[in-house]
Amino acid sequence: MKGIIFDFNGTLFWDSKLHYDAWREFSKELRGYEFTDEEMRDNMFGHTNSDIIEYAIGRKPSFEMVEKYAEEKEALYRKRCLLDKENFKLAPGAIEFLDFLKEHNIPRTIATMSEWCNVEFYIREFELEQWFDIDKIVYSDGSIPGKPAPDIFLIAAEKIDLLPRDCLVIEDAIAGIKSAKAAGIGKIYAIASMEPDEFYQNINGVDKIIHNFDEIDRNIFTSYALGSL
Repeated sequence: MKGIIFDFNGTLFWDSKLHYDAWREFSKELRGYEFTDEEMRDNMFGHTNSDIIEYAIGRKPSFEMVEKYAEEKEALYRKRCLLDKENFKLAPGAIEFLDFLKEHNIPRTIATMSEWCNVEFYIREFELEQWFDIDKIVYSDGSIPGKPAPDIFLIAAEKIDLLPRDCLVIEDAIAGIKSAKAAGIGKIYAIASMEPDEFYQNINGVDKIIHNFDEIDRNIFTSYALGSL
């Protein structure tokens, strides 16, 4: 592989439970009862806020509805992040792995369906500019179809001047894995940040299941492997 594309939520930052809790609260407002775990896996993670609200109410939401609930939900989510001081940190092994990528000039970026209000929050709180070119981060700006559409990974690969087949993608969500596969990504690693290994074993496209970033063999990157011979 020549480069790497990270999903962010549930991948570089293990925040799935925070999103679960926030969406469960808002699902009661939207339809009177909470999303189930299965609904969260299949219809929440990797999808845009507009897609999630449409699923919940069973029809296309108005722009005003999306704006209202998305802003409220994301503000609640960010508040919960800051209150959860023990877990408000990058995933195990992430900092060391990002330092390695930077040291060896391995092309890298983030492809997330989070909106800019959250991306800006992550950039500030985790100081992501020390590892990533901010203008290469791909996020939900209203013009990109949500995962499992391949668009976000195609754009991310282009941002780091690589073909999709030369990229490794790290994902935690079904929709993200399907998106990466549809984009023709070279290798897809599922990180089991919340789900058990068994959850990923029968998902088409998963090349390897990892549990932290220390488990990624650095020699998978062509430039590093050649330089270490």
